[in-house]
Amino acid sequence: MIPISKPLLGEEEQAAVRRVLKSGTLAQGPKVAEFECVFADFIGVKYAIATANGTTALHTALLAHGIGPGDEVITTPFTFIASVNAILYTGARPVFVDIDESFNINPELIEVAITECTRAIMPVHLYGQPADMEAIGRIASKYDLIIIEDACQAHGAEFNGRKVGSFGTGCFSFYATKNMTTGEGGMITTNDDEVAEKVRLIINHGMKVRYCHDVLGYNYRMTEVAAAIGIEQLTKLPAFNARRIETAGFYNERLANIPGLVIPKVYPRRTHVYHQYTIRITPAFGRNRDEVAEALHQKGIGAGIYYPIPVHRQKSIQARDLGDSSFPVAEQMAYEVLSLPVHPSVTDEQREYIARVLESLSQ
Repeated sequence: MIPISKPLLGEEEQAAVRRVLKSGTLAQGPKVAEFECVFADFIGVKYAIATANGTTALHTALLAHGIGPGDEVITTPFTFIASVNAILYTGARPVFVDIDESFNINPELIEVAITECTRAIMPVHLYGQPADMEAIGRIASKYDLIIIEDACQAHGAEFNGRKVGSFGTGCFSFYATKNMTTGEGGMITTNDDEVAEKVRLIINHGMKVRYCHDVLGYNYRMTEVAAAIGIEQLTKLPAFNARRIETAGFYNERLANIPGLVIPKVYPRRTHVYHQYTIRITPAFGRNRDEVAEALHQKGIGAGIYYPIPVHRQKSIQARDLGDSSFPVAEQMAYEVLSLPVHPSVTDEQREYIARVLESLSQ
């Protein structure tokens, strides 16, 4: 089976972990501080604060901006549910806006969703392609709204030459399937001194001084082992992303003319880092998406479906009174999307095989 994802961990990561274990300092020590520093430099911001995972990063970022009961946060219905759960954890109300063909929130639909309760916009840079941060930033400025970037799938992605995570308060995940990994882990990026200070309090039980708890906080800290892995992974990320982009280019060339198969649409001024290479299987293909996925699996190709049920259709969300539940583009995409292996371990021979299998399925 050619897996849909595969972490690339080498001797460098193993040696880094051994050094941490030998040091005896396992939690919130010098490696975490070093990882925060190099990641902030990579994104181009003043601060990066490490957390336990991407979900805790999103939750903490919202709390650091004072988001809570009575507030509304505009976001997309086509994402992993953690994006929306983090809003709900604060007591705020998620307000969904449909997506466009980039799989990201459609900025042309945002303004009509703004009310007197709206406090923030949370764009999700889905699959590794940046949302339209120019349009979103313009709307946020016009209505004095906070931007929380869910960049959990977009390490190194850029909009107009600027890395995502630097347009507002950025949130990243280092889960095992991401473009870079620490196993589990997250990061919050910001240029705001006050937000950075609040984030550090929230993730550490509200403590600035040991055993003095200034605010309600959580244990959302990253371990030294995770940070040590992250430092090594970050040095490899540019090469990892370059290989993903190269493989995506190969797929684009080979698959573009297959009837009923729609290759990813990359919008201008975006650097897409292809956390997922996601095609669409439309009726003209002759088989539906699930049939194609099953046929690929039978041929040893680990295709994945991200995501088969949009967030507004999930039982846990439908149980809440969140208003409009009709988002036709998100629903169509959920029915059509299919992701192909694009991680750096995919060989030239494997991607050629994947393309040939898809060509044969369309005949």
